[in-house]
Order: sequence, then C-alpha cells, then structure tokens
Amino acid sequence: MKKIALAAALSVTATTAFAGGMAEPVMEPAVVEAGASSSGGIILPLLLLVAVAAAVASN
Repeated sequence: MKKIALAAALSVTATTAFAGGMAEPVMEPAVVEAGASSSGGIILPLLLLVAVAAAVASN
C-alpha cells in the first residue's frame, strides 16, 4: 500500500512540473549601428575654399 501511495504522489508531482507547457523562446533584437553621415566629407573642402577666397579677396 505504501508503494502505491508513493507512486501516486510521484506521479502527481511529475504532472505539475509540466503543467505550464513549453514557453515561447525569447529572441533578443539585433543591434544595428547607425552609419556616419556623408555630409561631413563635403563641409571641410567648402570651408577651405571659402578661406582661400577670403584670402585672395583681401589682397
């Protein structure tokens, strides 16, 4: 009788362990780096051109 009670108790605890079912996998979002803007490449030559034009105009 003790073996039957022990088997029943183990079967009850085993079924409650699986009561929730499988959880959905959690996917972490991918990290996306923002690229540098290309407008920085044209500002410096324009500033140099303005500086040269100002130097030529002052003479």
